[in-house]
Amino acid sequence: MVDGAAADTRLGVDVGGTFTDLVTVDGAGRLVFAKVPSVPADQSTGVLAAFVRSGVPAERIARFAHGTTVATNTLLERNGAKTALVTTAGFRDILEIGRQDRPSLYDLTRPRPRPLVPRELRFTLDERMGPHGVVRPLAEADVRRLAGELRAVDGLAAVAVCLLFSFLHPEHEQLAGRILREELPGVTVVLSSEVLARFREYERFATTAASAYLTPRLASYLRSLGHKAAGHGLPEPLIMFSSGGVVPIGVAARTAAACVLSGPAGGVVGAAYVAARSGERNLLTFDMGGTSTDVATVLDGVVQLTHEASVGGVPIHLPSVDVHSVSAGGGSIAWVDDGGALRVGPRSAGALPGPACYGRGGTEPAVTDADLYLGYLPDGATLGGEVVLRRAASEKALARLGERLGLDPLETAAGVVDVANAEMARALRVVTVERGHDPREFALVAFGGAGGMHACALAEELGCRRILVPAACGVLSALGLALGDLRRDYVAAAFLDPEREPDALARQFAALAERALADQPDATLTRFADCRYAGQSFELTVPADDLAAVRERFEEAHAARYGHRSPERPVEVVALRLVATVAGVAPALAAPPADPAAAARRTRRDAWFPDGAGWRPVEVVPRAALGPGEAVTGPAIVEFAEATLVVRPGWDGVVDHVGTLVLERRATA
Repeated sequence: MVDGAAADTRLGVDVGGTFTDLVTVDGAGRLVFAKVPSVPADQSTGVLAAFVRSGVPAERIARFAHGTTVATNTLLERNGAKTALVTTAGFRDILEIGRQDRPSLYDLTRPRPRPLVPRELRFTLDERMGPHGVVRPLAEADVRRLAGELRAVDGLAAVAVCLLFSFLHPEHEQLAGRILREELPGVTVVLSSEVLARFREYERFATTAASAYLTPRLASYLRSLGHKAAGHGLPEPLIMFSSGGVVPIGVAARTAAACVLSGPAGGVVGAAYVAARSGERNLLTFDMGGTSTDVATVLDGVVQLTHEASVGGVPIHLPSVDVHSVSAGGGSIAWVDDGGALRVGPRSAGALPGPACYGRGGTEPAVTDADLYLGYLPDGATLGGEVVLRRAASEKALARLGERLGLDPLETAAGVVDVANAEMARALRVVTVERGHDPREFALVAFGGAGGMHACALAEELGCRRILVPAACGVLSALGLALGDLRRDYVAAAFLDPEREPDALARQFAALAERALADQPDATLTRFADCRYAGQSFELTVPADDLAAVRERFEEAHAARYGHRSPERPVEVVALRLVATVAGVAPALAAPPADPAAAARRTRRDAWFPDGAGWRPVEVVPRAALGPGEAVTGPAIVEFAEATLVVRPGWDGVVDHVGTLVLERRATA
């Protein structure tokens, strides 16, 4: 048992494709960082290794929060549990039919993602609910007969139950779920009315099937993690949901689909927290790790959410931070396509074998190899305490790739960086320009192990004049985990006119509030409504704390998103949402003074910049050598404990009062 008087430290651990990052923050805002290579075979091994490396005593840990990619990787690699689907007779193939759209509109040969449940494992029940209740009753004997068929399926681990209209009338689904759980001990049974009580059959079926498919593996991992954490004297882990809030480990184990964006959500939460203390509330978050780059927006200090995410071609219609990801990380492999063009990603070298410079058997050049060759990283640098970078290995790999392109290693390295930057700039435009936002009005928050090396180039491309690089930039996702709120989301279907039926809306919100407070009695409740003009196919989510203002808020959101409003048309609320949060402790962050020993380690090395000057000697400054108010002038390289920042020519930076290095582009640049 952790002594409450002594335990004042929050621990966050985020597992990425290449490295596992750890942050602890105590009551005074002091931070401790650690980074170790990830262990794909058992992520908990890397989690505990990072904790041991941090040197923080277990008795000081009051809360342990964790972001995991187990659910994400399982979905992408299609190696989840053997899952069956039970649905209403006549609707066996909804998972296969989907929306009848194509992943690439003009590519007639590109295959659709295969469903998580093959046709031979889809079963039906002779029942039917309609919008007003029972159309054809469900016989208990039919469910028990079906249970016998499912028992005969060799290796069956999970069953997803998705019956028509269960989002309005869940009685048949609840009866089927009760009998199947009784008849199939040891098999995970997931009901769509418990996972996603919303209309749209395909999305509800797909989300429920994903939750069933992922739950056995995630639950097994979380049990192992909890056991190992207890063995190290740590509290039971909290797990970050895709929504940016943390939940108890038991809740996460039952709702695996809500964890598919667990890690990226932590980074956005951490970026919003740190930037707010620097006085910035409109942000573009840019998280470049080893495998991918994740970007998102924060508007007026609020992390933006979506209810329509898609991972690996599978719709996951649960609340998630509105992150857009591209396969452009430090480990993304550069290659030449059949047309002779240089490409970067989506294949990644990962932690093993890693980029060529890791010396772990990788022979193909990755973005990290290009950054190392161009002088942004030092030859012989150590990553995660274990990986030593070798420039000669990078040069050899780049030379081989360059032979196919007719380029020397320098031209190849510069090309790799340009291609990766172009891909990341496209991602940032998706979350800004394509959604009606001007990127020039945002500050770019750069983090992740590789984010700082590419931030200035992306800011120049997008017209951003301000970049924030937090002190914990290399492990910011872990900081977001440590600081995240406890959060649960509740949803109910509703087809109501907010102006004519406010009492019905109020009653449904009251029912959701009763459920939420039963789970978290001290939670703060926030109401939202999914609205659309009657006849529209899609909806917008707006605040609904004031029911009388729902229509006006919807029309404001509609005008902002689509450029017009239609006051003559009725508005329909199609779903109610309730967010229950218990706010986490928000310690003040303070910039530590400059470390004289670090200041003595200032050096210079040659680095290459694409401004016509080519190679030039630049100052290399340890981040610890910069105290509050101290400045850095580009071109320069700032080496953080867990990341590197490349300050391109034309940029100047100052450390602010919370330890964030704030870069601004000179007016003459």
